[in-house]
Amino acid sequence: MRRAGAIVGATIDLLKASVEPGMTTKDLDKIANKEITRQGAKPTFMGYQGFPASICTSVNEEIVHGIPGKRVLREGDIVKVDV
Repeated sequence: MRRAGAIVGATIDLLKASVEPGMTTKDLDKIANKEITRQGAKPTFMGYQGFPASICTSVNEEIVHGIPGKRVLREGDIVKVDV
């Protein structure tokens, strides 16, 4: 559990440092996937009941468990991520 928590924490820290206006939620997914696999782990969400991504992203009014895609992030967006 500690190792998994450390990987999740490192991934979230990397996403916080990387997110910027103009990128897509799919860009965030690619960053997360690369970090998780770099650490020798497998993304929890990928393939779960057909889920197509490594993380869940929700922007602004979206509640939870959104699928990363082509949505372009803008200044002031509230981005929520589940790893």
